[in-house]
Amino acid sequence: MNKVMTRAQHTPGARPPGARPAGTRPPGRRDTRRPAGAPPRSPNGSTPRTTPRPESPAAPAPTPHRHLPQPPRPQPRPTDLFADLLVAVLSGQRPVHAMLRHTLGHAYDDLAHLAERGPLRTTHGLRPVVRDIGYEMPRPGAIEAFARISAGDRLRAMAFRLELGTDHRWRCTAVELGGPRNPRPTDD
Repeated sequence: MNKVMTRAQHTPGARPPGARPAGTRPPGRRDTRRPAGAPPRSPNGSTPRTTPRPESPAAPAPTPHRHLPQPPRPQPRPTDLFADLLVAVLSGQRPVHAMLRHTLGHAYDDLAHLAERGPLRTTHGLRPVVRDIGYEMPRPGAIEAFARISAGDRLRAMAFRLELGTDHRWRCTAVELGGPRNPRPTDD
């Protein structure tokens, strides 16, 4: 059995069935009920000002949602932040230039030299983790810190020095990772 679909013939100038005349709006809402608590609208679309009606005693007034005060989060110590940043650079997770604004003096050169060797990169895909951090404050505004870093079975030690700048930001001024330091050229 073959079905033949026919389309109604459209004559020029005639409107298709159900079409509105040009320039007219669709029919408005015919439901006269309004949502609870919404005042009726006037014909010009504005809401008329009326005196507030008293609340019924059966329905309690809604209380505004109040945020409970949150206890302040403890700020991480600069030693924790720098240990994580240094491990990310030395393991290849972040580029060395990510530490450019966080270092002073020869620390960036030492870090770049260490990162070239990739001392914390692992072959088995295990990311190094900072296990323990210790620090000493030899004077106000200076911290000498060490970190124990593990990746799988290996445990490494990293030492770094932080100094507080005049802009109240901590910067790394020295970094060492379990071995001799990079020999610096002498300025003669």
